Amino acid sequence: MNKNSDLLEFATTLSGIYDNINQSQEHPKDFARINIYFRPLPWNVFNAPGFYSEQCYDYAPWDPYRQGIHKLTAKDDLFIMSNYGMSNSKRLAGAGRTPDLLRSLSKASLTERCGCAMHFKKKNTGHYLGMVEPGKKCLVPRDGKLTYLVSEVEVDQENWVSRDRGYDPETDSQMWGSEHGLLKFKRVAFLSDVIADEWITHLS
Repeated sequence: MNKNSDLLEFATTLSGIYDNINQSQEHPKDFARINIYFRPLPWNVFNAPGFYSEQCYDYAPWDPYRQGIHKLTAKDDLFIMSNYGMSNSKRLAGAGRTPDLLRSLSKASLTERCGCAMHFKKKNTGHYLGMVEPGKKCLVPRDGKLTYLVSEVEVDQENWVSRDRGYDPETDSQMWGSEHGLLKFKRVAFLSDVIADEWITHLS
């Protein structure tokens, strides 16, 4: 791949706000309304491209049920989104909507979630498929038991489609996950202004 241009194309596609309002209105008993944010980080957090991600129920924007920090790299035909937890997650809650909260973020507050990187491949221009890295090592506690995560994502210029499931490490039997199928989001906005300016300068 042409590393710089391909990385920028992927980052521009990924960055954004997504909402599953249509799915939640059509099937209100099966799907809550959820907002997803992928907001580019200031370059100096990793001295490399990075993102803050947040998922929250629409009725609780300041109480996200999932937050992550991600370092973006490219290797061969893969775009790799490494996954980090943060010690100050409560202070960053709501940063999807209010990016000024990210000013308090420092690399020293981050801990890598080993085995939990997402690997994306380009399907065609502006269209990518992602899965959690192989190895069954992304462990998630659920109901007092460790499970390994299987996560799938498809993202393009207009859509975000995802599914997360948890499996028993010993039996490979499914322990949790959506009973009603894929979560289907529509893009509300791009958040790629930083990528188009500052990131190009650093990557060139």
